[in-house]
Amino acid sequence: MLRLRRKAEFYNFYLKNFMEKEIGKVTHWYDKLGVAVLDLKGALKAGDIVKVRKGAEEFEDTIVSMQVDHKNVSSAKKGDEVAVKFSQKTKEGAVIYKVE
Repeated sequence: MLRLRRKAEFYNFYLKNFMEKEIGKVTHWYDKLGVAVLDLKGALKAGDIVKVRKGAEEFEDTIVSMQVDHKNVSSAKKGDEVAVKFSQKTKEGAVIYKVE
């Protein structure tokens, strides 16, 4: 039992620190457009695969396009506020992870 518990703890630690890197949070969700405004804690570029997680709900999506100040950009850096179109609905406060 103890071994199984340690394996689970190691697996969670590994996922959290090596497979997924938190890169931002959803600060606003435009439901009709399917667009989220993200406050970035790390770099993001078109083509990146991200995981969106809010509570028990999560999904993966590929960044196809994004905008900063209503202008299309191919990448954004830490501290930028960027608008991204997602294929599924999300909510304000959802955490965005880059999938490595």
